[in-house]
Amino acid sequence: MKAVIDKNGIRGKASAPPSKSYTIRGLMCAALARGDSRIINPLSSDDTQAAGEVLGQVGADIHKADDSWQVKGGCLHQPEGDLFCRDSAATLRFMTAISSLIPGRCRLTSGLSLSRRPIKPLLEALAQLGVDCYAGDGSVVVHGGRLKGGVVEMRGDISSQFVSALLLVSPLAEVGATIRLTTPPESKPYLKMTQDCLKRFGIEVKATEDLRQFDISRQEYKPITYHVEGDWSSASYYLALGAVLGQVEVASLNPESLQGDRIMLNLLQEMGAQVSVSNNSVTVRQSKLKAITANLTDCIDLLPTMAVLAAVADGRSSFTGISRARLKESNRVMALRDGLERMGIPVTEEEDRMTIEGTQPSSSTIDSFGDHRIAMAFSILGSVAGNTIINGAECVAKTYPEFWQAFESLGGKVKLDV
Repeated sequence: MKAVIDKNGIRGKASAPPSKSYTIRGLMCAALARGDSRIINPLSSDDTQAAGEVLGQVGADIHKADDSWQVKGGCLHQPEGDLFCRDSAATLRFMTAISSLIPGRCRLTSGLSLSRRPIKPLLEALAQLGVDCYAGDGSVVVHGGRLKGGVVEMRGDISSQFVSALLLVSPLAEVGATIRLTTPPESKPYLKMTQDCLKRFGIEVKATEDLRQFDISRQEYKPITYHVEGDWSSASYYLALGAVLGQVEVASLNPESLQGDRIMLNLLQEMGAQVSVSNNSVTVRQSKLKAITANLTDCIDLLPTMAVLAAVADGRSSFTGISRARLKESNRVMALRDGLERMGIPVTEEEDRMTIEGTQPSSSTIDSFGDHRIAMAFSILGSVAGNTIINGAECVAKTYPEFWQAFESLGGKVKLDV
């Protein structure tokens, strides 16, 4: 599907969609808790649907209503067929660990994009805890039923999801677990989000201040009512639209959130945007933006949003801590450089740095590379340049199926051509 975007002025109010990360974590914890849990305000998207489907295959009973999901967990069993995780990295990685608790054989498969992303470090870590597991032919196989636990060492600088996956299952290991990271962890906020979710379900995790070691004794998950807060990652596109083209108020955002992408507020203010916070909403007004230098290690999903803001800011912006962005749904560093250069924006790419020279973007045709964050980010530049085509625009369904409708409701001009 193509999205054809014309110049427009943006003004209005939108609600941030529920957090994908918290929704998936809530589903996993609810499936591990014996009894009935209720997830309030869950995100319904491709990724969360994938999580719900595979959990259903292993015995979690999930009933969905518009504003809440009822989950009966605690009695997981071997699936009858493969667990297809679509292109949800969190689902594949978390379910790989959870499969270690399920007696019998679980075979996990995924879409082409996800099959290219790393999984080996997680399998090596699970093997240290006594799990028989391996990867091959685009799938992961886990022979579960006995998670011994003990001490496990792994790198922390590849994906925080590997660590979160171990945290999810460690309370149910025979002797608990101690997780030691041999390198400083990336995306610390996501680890704190996992700890927060576990705490709500009754699990205590002892962690060092630098998050290099986690100690988890054997415990049981407790069923709860779990509220999902708004997603700062998805909200970033609307906040950026307000800064560039008009005025946008985004509701349903927790200004005290543990989500790393909450730093979007600070980054916008540093660029000179007018930002105001009132209760659980944030308003951003059009401003003359200036270049910024920022390390995005702990908020790597903001790279596309910040890159397009830098493209229209005065001066040269520089972003570091970006190397892991090459291992997302697309190689985002390459995808951003391709799109920005097509629109006449000078870009310099290094292994862990991207430098962008702000100027007036030109109309062009953009390849989303099937990446939801690339498509949503370039809707901002398309609104500035006009007559911009984004190919593969349907990919926003991965995390935000209603994105284009919400974009239009704010005054965005978009024509979707199937």
